[in-house]
Amino acid sequence: MTQPYPEGPDDSIAVMDYREQAREFLAQSREHLAGGNLHQASEKGWGAAAWMAKALAETQGWQYDRHDHFQVVLNNARVMTGNDRLVDLSAVAHNLHRNFYVRRRFLDMEEIGLNLDRIAELLDILEPLTSARQ
Repeated sequence: MTQPYPEGPDDSIAVMDYREQAREFLAQSREHLAGGNLHQASEKGWGAAAWMAKALAETQGWQYDRHDHFQVVLNNARVMTGNDRLVDLSAVAHNLHRNFYVRRRFLDMEEIGLNLDRIAELLDILEPLTSARQ
């Protein structure tokens, strides 16, 4: 379990695991998309974002042990970097997660693909922040 308190040191092995899993989930999301499994493509995209956020939380000593902590971590990252794009990218991740509960006929493959591209952008923004405590 990750250290949820700012006073604790980061666990570099956990951070590496979270980063690797985030990239693996993103790759799996694209495989599911190509296979037409839009629910799994969406959920793996959400998972990629969530796991990179967990890596960042671990590095920075921020709490992340519930879904709603995702938004707190992304907002902290926005404040830390001054990158307002994180607001939009956070919403994209949440929308992908919501897709899991939407009937198949209302999901759009092209939109999900575009959103997975945005998740890749999110990972690219967050990953460098996971290398050292800011």
